[in-house]
Amino acid sequence: MAAGAATSDIVGALQTAVSPVVLISGVGLLLLTMTNRLGRLVDRARALAAQLKSGKATDPEAVHAQLRILSQRGHMLRRSIAAAGFCVLFAALLIISLFITKLAGHELEWLYAAFFFLSLICLILSLVDFIRDIYRALEATALEVGEDWDKKE
Repeated sequence: MAAGAATSDIVGALQTAVSPVVLISGVGLLLLTMTNRLGRLVDRARALAAQLKSGKATDPEAVHAQLRILSQRGHMLRRSIAAAGFCVLFAALLIISLFITKLAGHELEWLYAAFFFLSLICLILSLVDFIRDIYRALEATALEVGEDWDKKE
């Protein structure tokens, strides 16, 4: 293989790798948002648990209901973060496979398609759990705030 041909193959691989790199960047921002939400959830759960332990909770049953919702949300966020992580993993494997196959002089379109498909499926799963968490957070807020939460002016 001539040096010029090898260079053009690598440049072609770099151009092809731009889309998965953008996907990784976008999912990275999504992961930042999710981990921030998880951190706030953990802080809130610790504060509620401290209220229960200290006996300062005015309505222990409502606090337990809040903790149950926080637990469910934690599970959703954990799944969402894991799926987003797998999305990034598959996108990175796609980029690596693009370079390795270009350098080896082979094209494995089925492998590229599989990694891209898996990456997008993981992104969809992540977003579904993330949206579910947001809805559950609103339910928890309505439970805590009470009947004033949904009043229309």
